[in-house]
Amino acid sequence: MILNNIDWIIIAVFFVIVLSIGWVASRTAGKNTSEFFLGGRGMPWWLLGVSMVACTFSADTPNLVTGMVRENGVAKNWAWWAFLITGMVTVFIYAKLWRRSNVVTDLEFYEKRYGGKPAAFLRGFRSIYLGLFFNVLIMGSVTLAAIKIGAVMFGLDPWITVVIASATVVLYAGLGGLKGVIWADFFQYSIAMAGAVYAAIVAMRQPEILAIGGMQGMLSQLGDSVKFIPDFSDPSIYVPLLIIPIAVQWWSVWYPGAEPGGGGYIAQRMLAAKDEKNAIGATLFFNFAHYALRPWPWIIVALASMIIYPDLASIKAEFPNIDPTYLKDDIAYPVMLSKLNPGWLGLVVASLIAAYMSTIGTHLNWGSSYIVNDFYKRFARPNASEKELVLMARISTLVLMILAAVVALFFLNNATQAFNILILSGAGSGAIYLLRWFWWRINAWTEIVAMIGATIVAVVLVFFVDDESIATKVLDGFTMKLLYAVTITSIIWIITTLVTKPENKQVLRDFYRLTNPGGPGWKKVVSEAVKDGDIINEKELGKPWEMPTQILLVFIGCIVIYSSLFAIGNFVYGETLYGFILLTIAGIGTYFLFKLFNKLRVN
Repeated sequence: MILNNIDWIIIAVFFVIVLSIGWVASRTAGKNTSEFFLGGRGMPWWLLGVSMVACTFSADTPNLVTGMVRENGVAKNWAWWAFLITGMVTVFIYAKLWRRSNVVTDLEFYEKRYGGKPAAFLRGFRSIYLGLFFNVLIMGSVTLAAIKIGAVMFGLDPWITVVIASATVVLYAGLGGLKGVIWADFFQYSIAMAGAVYAAIVAMRQPEILAIGGMQGMLSQLGDSVKFIPDFSDPSIYVPLLIIPIAVQWWSVWYPGAEPGGGGYIAQRMLAAKDEKNAIGATLFFNFAHYALRPWPWIIVALASMIIYPDLASIKAEFPNIDPTYLKDDIAYPVMLSKLNPGWLGLVVASLIAAYMSTIGTHLNWGSSYIVNDFYKRFARPNASEKELVLMARISTLVLMILAAVVALFFLNNATQAFNILILSGAGSGAIYLLRWFWWRINAWTEIVAMIGATIVAVVLVFFVDDESIATKVLDGFTMKLLYAVTITSIIWIITTLVTKPENKQVLRDFYRLTNPGGPGWKKVVSEAVKDGDIINEKELGKPWEMPTQILLVFIGCIVIYSSLFAIGNFVYGETLYGFILLTIAGIGTYFLFKLFNKLRVN
């Protein structure tokens, strides 16, 4: 594909703006780790919300959605749409708790909630386990998408794409810290969404689509593949695609960006907020934009690709030079982008670069925060100066990018592969992250054993159990693996919790005093503290527990966003009446949502 002069000018301007943001932010980012990792804890909700959306709009996300749609239809997206429930729980229950904790990273939370050597081990080990292993795997998956885009659109060798794609993001993320990343996200998200929408418009203007009658002809020809909800006449379709994600996956699986109870870079942004209200506002905006607004441009391109390239052989025929290693269904998205006309191509290329950089920039800063704050400062150099810590943050940023490039070049070949590995590795541990705030009996050993158990179970299931050997008439092999992992890991950590000693009472009281979670799960701790004359819940004394209202808000929030998601889908499909009905439901839900929200005690 050949870029003309205007395309190159657009791309050049994009890079200049991004680097300028990093340079401006660098003037404050180098002061201390609070500035570098949390932007000085003074960020507004709207900027943090856009940043959350931008960092989850990576270069591999359209590829992943395209692969899902081509393999199992639009309904396959419930594999990630179900995480909305997790998101709403984070918005209305956990966001304010995270902001109250006043930690630098969510891993620092471990030594607030637990005590002694087990808590220290948990914090140190997970700083490497998540900051390196998981983080590098995610960045490798995103970089793999960049490799595929470079190969399809420009015929670039993988290593050349990696060098070009990573150099700039390392520079601005290393210079500007979180503040630079967040402001760059704001700019990049605008470009990325404009490019995605235009790509969908171009896809629907292709001769193959127009020849069958446009949108209506495409929907008719693709049949059940276009349905939002899977076919309820066949349990083998609706159980794994809808029931399992909603009933099991959202609460049981740890997945970056959708951690039960919040965590990772989502927690990082909540911790960077001005106050509790801004933390809640940021996560609410993120969930609306992430689930309701963003998916449809990608889905449209994916559906169009099923008409134009009905199988991988048809893609191979038109692009014979594609490495067979990368020839999977997820490559159909960059293949469709090859049809863009000159003039707009520069914008779409810039949008793909923006999507890549926003995600990688976030993961570099997030991973670096774990390595520096939770490992280097905590265990290697407790007395290190702020200047030294910022230097280490910048060095670790570079190292993480190099490792991600190695993973993308030598270990991954499709986006779905990485998604499945991450889902299975965190299966069974999610409930801990929900309960640890509200049940005093959860201790450090609960999380340690769950982490080790989940890893062992995942390794056994991935490398020693064949999918076909455990598949049933209703559930495919991967879904069965997920259920096995959730069940085994849950049993392990529940037994561990009940047979090990609880945390020291002073540790528990200090945590309760800091976060004031309330509820019956802390009744024993609060009662004993009162007997000892230690009032630990002054802020909430005599006030009703807000959990019933919060759960209602979660329910209404899910209705609002799912209604918005499918309202947009119906408008796209030309079903205007259904679209307006769902839009009305979303509007009524929004009214009650804010009315109830105003009753919460939020600082």
